[in-house]
Amino acid sequence: MGRRSCKIAGRKTAQNAKKMKMYSRFGKEVVSAIKKGGHSPVSNPALATLLEKAKEMDIPKDIIDRNIKRASEKGQEAYIEKFYEIYGYGGAGMIVQVLTDKLTRTMPAIRLVLKDYGGKMADSGSIMFKFKRARVVTVKATDVDKDQLLAIALDAGAEDVIEPSIDEDDSEEGSERYYKIVSSMDNYTAILSKLREEGITFETDGGFDLIPLRLVEVCQYRNLNLCY
Repeated sequence: MGRRSCKIAGRKTAQNAKKMKMYSRFGKEVVSAIKKGGHSPVSNPALATLLEKAKEMDIPKDIIDRNIKRASEKGQEAYIEKFYEIYGYGGAGMIVQVLTDKLTRTMPAIRLVLKDYGGKMADSGSIMFKFKRARVVTVKATDVDKDQLLAIALDAGAEDVIEPSIDEDDSEEGSERYYKIVSSMDNYTAILSKLREEGITFETDGGFDLIPLRLVEVCQYRNLNLCY
């Protein structure tokens, strides 16, 4: 298999993994909503919102039904959302988001990863303020004209359109690069509807994204005090 074929296969694997992660998170959110407010969307606004989001994210009905059933199983606990602020490779600030039914096993798992890869926990509040919560739509660069996308997004109320970054390792012809349309919660549905009307293929987020307010270049020699 040639280099390009390997890269395409790798991207498909990554896309499938992203989709499975999204389904898993959605399932946990459904379980939590039902545990707190019951099975009826009429009397449970949180569940009703999730079912609407499922349509937006094109989540298969069997996954929805499976998780609704799972919420009634004996011993199934509600999931808790938790954010951990950390310093990663080169001192870059990052947010780790988890949805778990066992907080006691979450922190040790995160600490183990940080230990293996040279990261460390940050003080509460020292990283989160550097990000903003927003809705994001991802569009493959080769599927759309830049000016057309900008016009559609801004007319539909988008806050920003982030252009694809240039990766030297991914510079060959045919490489996949993506635009990110950043939106408030209120305008997100309108943006998706407009993209569908124009026949533009896109990927939704898992409910929201954390967008960094400022990007920094990571120096691989920072730990050796060789960065300037």
